[in-house]
Amino acid sequence: MLGFQQIISEPIIFVLLVLGVFMGIVFGSIPGLTGALAISLVLPFTYHMTANNGLSLLIAIYVGSISGGLISAILLNIPGTPSSIVTCFDGAPMAKEGHPSKALVLGTFASLIGGLIGGLVLVLISGPMATFSLKFGYWEYFAMGIMGLCIVISLTGDDPLKGYISAILGILAGMVGTDSVSTVTRFTFGQWQLQGGFSSLPVLMGLFAISEIVASTRNINAKVERRKIDATPMLPKKEWLKGTGKTTVVSSLIGTIIGILPGIGQATASLLAYTTAKQSSKHPEKFGTGIIDGIAASEASNNAATGGAMVPLLSLGIPGGNAAAVMMSALTLKGVQLGPLLLTNQPTYLSATFMSMIVTNILMVIVAMAIAKVFAQILAIPYSYLGPIIMMLALIGTYGDQMSATSVQIMVLAGVLGLVVRACHLNSAAIVLGLVLGNMCEQNFSRGYLMSKGNILTMFNPTLHPIAFVLIIVCIALLVSPVFMSMKKKKAAS
Repeated sequence: MLGFQQIISEPIIFVLLVLGVFMGIVFGSIPGLTGALAISLVLPFTYHMTANNGLSLLIAIYVGSISGGLISAILLNIPGTPSSIVTCFDGAPMAKEGHPSKALVLGTFASLIGGLIGGLVLVLISGPMATFSLKFGYWEYFAMGIMGLCIVISLTGDDPLKGYISAILGILAGMVGTDSVSTVTRFTFGQWQLQGGFSSLPVLMGLFAISEIVASTRNINAKVERRKIDATPMLPKKEWLKGTGKTTVVSSLIGTIIGILPGIGQATASLLAYTTAKQSSKHPEKFGTGIIDGIAASEASNNAATGGAMVPLLSLGIPGGNAAAVMMSALTLKGVQLGPLLLTNQPTYLSATFMSMIVTNILMVIVAMAIAKVFAQILAIPYSYLGPIIMMLALIGTYGDQMSATSVQIMVLAGVLGLVVRACHLNSAAIVLGLVLGNMCEQNFSRGYLMSKGNILTMFNPTLHPIAFVLIIVCIALLVSPVFMSMKKKKAAS
């Protein structure tokens, strides 16, 4: 109630929330621009604000950027953020079938539910869940990363071999640069610009944006199908939501739990939720063809992970990603004492965070649908004009991510790779996720190896590392199941 009173007594906070949501959605929906970039640009303006005002603005941008990614994922088949990759699986096919309005409304509504559940969990159990996250050591994070890679492979369709190849390509890309543990430089070919490795954003923009633009502009005079969203309802129709309640709630809980674990991120949450929804569905074969449950699982989980990511930030002072790290810097400059003593010494900041999360998710629905209508009209532009505009924005966003021309070069190379991937019918999403999860696996394996003094068998000890042991068992099941399913289908076909 204290946070609500602050919003009522200070109308400027409400204005900042609306402004932050709008800015976050715009940055999240434009390929190449990210929430972390938006927060970084706004950060200097928060120096002259009160701590509550600055915190509210940054949270609104953070939440809005995650939600905005679904717009380009659905309408352009280009994920605005890494967390929106999974949304492309069913969102883009539904839009191509002539139902972009339905996909947008469902995705936005699922984002709302996921965000509210994540915010509610943040209010109720932030302390205990933060304590639980401390039980995750290097071996547990390694096992979680491996499970994510196994999930990626299991979602690549009827040909698991192509899934393995795609994931391995991503893992190999993640090995480029200086090892964070041993400081050994690998696969740089004498180029000092590659010592920092491949960032996920340039690779994402290359594989998805550049390849999609080139593939869509082979006929210079081709026009994309006009997708009208003139009569888009603010809330989904009852028949759209039939049977999706369980998927949305379960995905929200999964996203919240994954978000609480520092460094894993929304992309992993979306993957895990999508896999869970597919495996528990009565019609798993429909996933990837434009099914409602696929959109709901992805968007509910990645927005719930946003609320979950605030738990380690506030309770432990541990940022869960780039955007959270920028917010941490801003809060520290404002004198906010992040960590276990925040609730005791500075409860007003905590209550302001809780209420900002809830109000922001509600505002997100209104702003997102208004922006989505504008984007839908833009899609009526011939791709010979629209393609270069998107490419320009991708170039600007990629360069602005690290202010480096090398990032642009990596994006172009990834774009060429994306065309090869399309020609070979490999999976671009698996490559990007392999890059992200591969880095996490390698770093935690190296640290776990050092901590255990070279005895990796400790990871399989159910007494010392029960969480890691269970996750490894799940990984084995996920790796073996696609092979058996493929063999079963081939046997049935013959």
